[in-house]
Amino acid sequence: MIEDKLLGKRVEYPKTYCPEILVAVPRSLNREIYGIHQTTGLFCGYDSWHAYEASFILNNGMPVVGMLKIVYSSDSTYIVESKSLKLYLNSYNMTPLGNTREEGIAQFTHKITEDLGQILSTQVKVCFFSKEPTGLLPFDFNNYSILEDHIAPQDICFSIYQEHPDYLQENINTQGGELLIASHLLKSNCKITNQPDWGSIYIHIKGRILPDSKSILKYIVSLRNENHFHEEICEMTYKRLYDFFQPDILMTACLYTRRGGIDICPVRANTPEYLPIFLSQVKLLTQRPLRN
Repeated sequence: MIEDKLLGKRVEYPKTYCPEILVAVPRSLNREIYGIHQTTGLFCGYDSWHAYEASFILNNGMPVVGMLKIVYSSDSTYIVESKSLKLYLNSYNMTPLGNTREEGIAQFTHKITEDLGQILSTQVKVCFFSKEPTGLLPFDFNNYSILEDHIAPQDICFSIYQEHPDYLQENINTQGGELLIASHLLKSNCKITNQPDWGSIYIHIKGRILPDSKSILKYIVSLRNENHFHEEICEMTYKRLYDFFQPDILMTACLYTRRGGIDICPVRANTPEYLPIFLSQVKLLTQRPLRN
């Protein structure tokens, strides 16, 4: 499989700049399983990545360190496999770039933008942050209600930990409306290595029928032993909600915690106006949930 070219294998870290180590994985490999044959009319969105171990050296040997924010569209044919991105970024650790910090950062971001854009066949936006921003960071999800904080856990029986769409049930006590709900109980596993991936999921849904809160929390928990990439979990959840509730508004965002120095935050919505604004802005860092 393309996905396991590097995952789960002992791979030597490149000692010098190594763009050829990047691995592109077709999005279609997972989408076809859930009946996503084309995204037009179904969803739009983006994948926002944060790489916390970004570094290179100047021509005089002095290191420059910081973090990267990388954003590209969900319309891209491919995603970049995360371990290959980690190895690629680490190949810069001893790579001389520029005589000054400003010059080096410009070369660093230009090369990454160019290499990722080429392998993914899409426009990629990249920004380097050399220090933490001051002041309160913006956050797209302030008005979301955390499901597990408002549901007594003893009132629910959790017993299935593989993705279980039959858990999704209509709330028969409402005639429709709008929900902004979230959970910090999101967990899935790496598709190849089975390593745990932790995160928070945010759902904006409006329509004639709405999900029962207990049922959607049970569905989220049922992902606990599911083996998928982060982007796939987001799209699978979106498609299940879309098919069952046929909503007027639907947005799902999965903000995963970092692993291997990288976090991935995929977002999907039925129209662009419902996409989170701040997370997509490559030159803007946003507030992170507690466990991120």
